[in-house]
Amino acid sequence: MPTKADEILKTEKTPAPISLLTAAIVLSSTLMAAAQYGAPELAWPKTMQERGDLIPKDRKRVERIARPTTDFSKPERFETMSGGAATSRKLPNQDAFSQSSANLSFEEEETFKLGNALFRKMWVSSPSSTDASDGLGPLFNARSCQSCHLKDGRGHPPEHSTDATSMFLRLARGPATDEERAAIENFLAPNMPDPVYGGQLQDKAIPGLRAEGKMVISYQDQPFTFPDGTEVTLRKPSYSAADLNYGPLAADTTVSPRVANPMIGMGLLQAIHPADLIANADPNDEDGDGISGRVGLARGTRLDNPVIGRFGWKAQNASIREQGSEAFAGDIGISNPLVPRHAGDCTEAEVECLEAPNGVQERLGDTEAPDPVMELVTFYSENLAVPARRDVGDPEVLRGKEMFYTSGCVACHTPKFVTSRKTGNDAHAFQLIWPYSDMLLHDMGEDLADGQVVGVASGSEWRTAPLWGIGLTETVSGHTFFLHDGRARNLEEAILWHGGEATASRDAYAALDKKDRDALIRFLNSL
Repeated sequence: MPTKADEILKTEKTPAPISLLTAAIVLSSTLMAAAQYGAPELAWPKTMQERGDLIPKDRKRVERIARPTTDFSKPERFETMSGGAATSRKLPNQDAFSQSSANLSFEEEETFKLGNALFRKMWVSSPSSTDASDGLGPLFNARSCQSCHLKDGRGHPPEHSTDATSMFLRLARGPATDEERAAIENFLAPNMPDPVYGGQLQDKAIPGLRAEGKMVISYQDQPFTFPDGTEVTLRKPSYSAADLNYGPLAADTTVSPRVANPMIGMGLLQAIHPADLIANADPNDEDGDGISGRVGLARGTRLDNPVIGRFGWKAQNASIREQGSEAFAGDIGISNPLVPRHAGDCTEAEVECLEAPNGVQERLGDTEAPDPVMELVTFYSENLAVPARRDVGDPEVLRGKEMFYTSGCVACHTPKFVTSRKTGNDAHAFQLIWPYSDMLLHDMGEDLADGQVVGVASGSEWRTAPLWGIGLTETVSGHTFFLHDGRARNLEEAILWHGGEATASRDAYAALDKKDRDALIRFLNSL
């Protein structure tokens, strides 16, 4: 069956494309470090600047197809198919984010289901009679992937309860020694962890150990008045760590809250060709539009050179495998081949944690979650399907779409891409997808700044969040909290928190009359 992109292009067979892995390898660490400090130019390799997977004729046609529309009188062709041929057409119910890519083979469906079982698996402390399920912690935030990504959806701040499972505090500080500075400049680390508490605050522990502490949130009302006189109240959060059981945080340690991102469409985002991301970047705002998106950079753990970062709130991970591996070790305390830390995020200051038994089963490998486990979980994460769009032809939705475009939101929330012909999984290859994200880093202003540098991302920069599926957040996750810390209680509040490079778009939204603002929100809820 042809893919949606093939249906549009109806192209002849193309030459064998270059490997995405090869295309992802970039310059030496010296040049990459220059990007971190705002170097005016980066000599990207030609393989990353051009769609080597396409013949010139098809390249022009793909550019035309991916260009944002100017016709809002009717839906675009294939607009309902947000994830191309991989789109799920199942009912938009609570399981809407848990469906597999619709174009998987029968054998791949089995692999997906096995990965799903491991994604939901509850890990236990060592030693345990449960074979190959022990190794939890010893300090941790969650016992399973599913605990944070409930129903594969979006996390939330603790509301009227002590449940912080799907939100935690990242801990980081700047380099203090030449060795630490070299590690950051060479992408061996995105930043430095707290010397006692590591890279994130662990609020749970196995029996016999003390948890590190707990996250404390307080909110302050912040009024906002629209030009038409309508008033709303935003909530401005502040964060701290309390009940610290191993001493104080370092004086220069920053704390940054993070809610779990929804899992849908990740394999398709991974399949976007590097050239398309680089083409949208404008780090020095040479076109003068106030938007200066920057490509995130990360060190692929199986590569010698930095690569484009695509995943995480600050685009700090290059691949789904790396994102999942970091979460296994950091969130659950489960070692794996890419992050072989049996004690998870424990530091040398937490002696009892380091001395606790681990869950390595020698017959299975030398980590608690060996390659077969991580490969299955990665496949599952790569193939959680994006649900089909709803109400694309509704007049109010079309009006809202026009308002979204003309307000300048698409300057960062790029509507569509055609993925590379060469991917690790044919289900992701050459698909017309609609993520509404450029996958770049943008300065979002002081109000959203967390002050935490992560790789090349500054303390006020964030990766543009994909918007596909956002209208099903309440259906799947049972809430409508948005942004990296869930401070926004609905989509309108999320828009109003935009600042920095998004100030003009936020102000354009605020200047709309209420009917058009409602239409724009209706459009977002159709995604």
